[in-house]
Amino acid sequence: MVHECLKDIPVTRIKGVGPRKAALLKEAGIETIADLYDFFPRRYLDRRTVKAVGDLFEGEHATVTGKVKRIEKQAGRYGRARLKIQLIDKTGVLELVWFRGVSYFSSAFREGSTLMVHGRVGYFGRQPQMQHPEFEHLDLDAKEYAEGEIVPVYPSSEALKSAGLGSRGMRGIMKQALSDFPPLFRENLSEGVVRDYGLLPLNEAYRMMHFPSSPKMLDRALYRFKWSELFFAQLFFAMRRASGRADRTAVRFERSGSYTAALYRMLPYSMTDAQKKAVREIYRDLRSGQRMNRLLQGDVGSGKTLVAMFAVTLAADNGLQAAFMAPTEILAFQHYMVMRSYAEPLGLQTGFLGGRQQKKERLEMLERLEKGELHILVGTHAVIEEDVRFKKLGLAVIDEQHRFGVMQRKALRDKAGNPHVLLMTATPIPRTLSMGVFGDLDVTVIDKLPGGRKNIVTRCCRESDKSGVFRFLRQEVDQGRQAYIVYPLVEESEKMDLEAATESYVRLRDDLLKGIRAGLIHGQMSSREKERVMEAFRSGKLDLLVGTTVIEVGVDVPNATIMVIEHAERFGLAQLHQLRGRVGRGEHQSYCFLLHAKLGADASQRLSAMESTGDGFRLSEIDAALRGVGNVLGREQSGVMSGLKVADILKDYDIMRSARRAAFEIVERDPGLRESAHRIIREHYKKHYHGKYALADIG
Repeated sequence: MVHECLKDIPVTRIKGVGPRKAALLKEAGIETIADLYDFFPRRYLDRRTVKAVGDLFEGEHATVTGKVKRIEKQAGRYGRARLKIQLIDKTGVLELVWFRGVSYFSSAFREGSTLMVHGRVGYFGRQPQMQHPEFEHLDLDAKEYAEGEIVPVYPSSEALKSAGLGSRGMRGIMKQALSDFPPLFRENLSEGVVRDYGLLPLNEAYRMMHFPSSPKMLDRALYRFKWSELFFAQLFFAMRRASGRADRTAVRFERSGSYTAALYRMLPYSMTDAQKKAVREIYRDLRSGQRMNRLLQGDVGSGKTLVAMFAVTLAADNGLQAAFMAPTEILAFQHYMVMRSYAEPLGLQTGFLGGRQQKKERLEMLERLEKGELHILVGTHAVIEEDVRFKKLGLAVIDEQHRFGVMQRKALRDKAGNPHVLLMTATPIPRTLSMGVFGDLDVTVIDKLPGGRKNIVTRCCRESDKSGVFRFLRQEVDQGRQAYIVYPLVEESEKMDLEAATESYVRLRDDLLKGIRAGLIHGQMSSREKERVMEAFRSGKLDLLVGTTVIEVGVDVPNATIMVIEHAERFGLAQLHQLRGRVGRGEHQSYCFLLHAKLGADASQRLSAMESTGDGFRLSEIDAALRGVGNVLGREQSGVMSGLKVADILKDYDIMRSARRAAFEIVERDPGLRESAHRIIREHYKKHYHGKYALADIG
């Protein structure tokens, strides 16, 4: 019994695991001995980390041991029962409370027994309390908790616990398995990698994960499994980049000419050093003869659109067309307005393609595009429809690219032989997420905002404070400033939300903000209507722009100083940050008011984060911590990182960097992993990772 055969041994071969327990283990994904070893503890109890009741403080997660003094089952409101237990040590009394599973838990304890509990500490008056804590009966297995012993705590459902497969039961099964079927897995890393990166051998790492002999050995085991996970994820990116080299040949942008020079001369301000660096990196790619596949990311207002415009003018200087694609018509139209404002003075022709254009207008646009009379085409996914033909497409710019599907991005690339691709995101992504999600892209970060900008004052306000907010808005308008009011638009109730926003606009115009020149903009309007309203606001003919989630990206009105977001609790953190970024672009102090109704815990944390920082990268980290990486970036976009069991890409940046370096160096030296030393890595990658990430091959 060696190596991979552990995958063929059913858990029923373990003493004490009969058909009933096996069925429950199967529900938890455990059918074989190998599955069992991959069922890692979710945390560990260490006697040295135990706190006394008298030393607890509000909000901390703590481990406490004590004796059960009193067990009390109480009737709660509306007939709901709750269970209260007093746990005492030499320094005080800790109250344990359960509101769910009361019948089960009330029979799980007895007075005088010794417990170890772990949970979040709350205080009610002077009484420390834990609600629904994790617990272990120390009396039943006192040897495990000898001074200094580290005890694994396994994930467990109510069904598993009822069958004796709670954390303690799982430890018993795991100990029996280690005795009868010790881990003898085949290494998945080469001997050189294990040695050079100081990694614990695989089988020893398995033993230490389940029953660590010391904190140091536990740390080494955790490091081994995190490093391995991240290594194979990064190996995917390294292999994808290597396999793509053959088809990365693209048109070489030979020269920088009159369009680029004219754009630089017309700028009313100096570019930031970060913008200049970004332009240099993009130019280097475009002149290389290899297809550019670069992600340009930066915070709100960092000047990404101008950087993209320099790439567009370089395409024009070389007789090539550029396509600019955004995920929604309103965002695409805003980009069109900005791009046109740059392009027209240069003599470059810009077209817009959306879903609500008149047929005649669309046909004229397509004819001009195919003849090469249009230098730049801006639009939504309409840009990739079959009847859209470019004369000579050389550059594709895709904004907020994670909101497009894989096949949509591929269709745009297929519009030309192999156009250069510049991906943009106005959602700052922490460096570790960026490395984990866009591992084979070249990433450019604009990490400096234009100088002279003031921090935006952000305030959370209840709906009852609305009249005061609007009085302040009127004062700003009276001083010559402009303002936005944004209403949420949720797909499931789009019509109702739109009606509510329209009614609110009319009420504001005729009542609270009477006399203020206001305009309404929303996604149901035609392109011409939107253009008319946006231009009126941009030119100062309107004081107030009211809209649904419409002014997220692309609007640049330096005179706008007030952003009011209605029902802010319904917006995500990234979207709130994008909306706030529509103000604060000029010399005057700007303000963002987050009006909210009743707040849940998550919404409260989001709005508090908005008040506490204006740093988009920091907010992105908070957002990922609150919602999870997959929810922040989308299931598809987080693809390669979604299967991680041990590593945390928000926290394990240093480990990821080490694993990435190893993966890319190996593939650089041996692209096909054909060398004998790399055969183990190649076989493990093909078996466990290659098919898993098959669709994630388009940047």
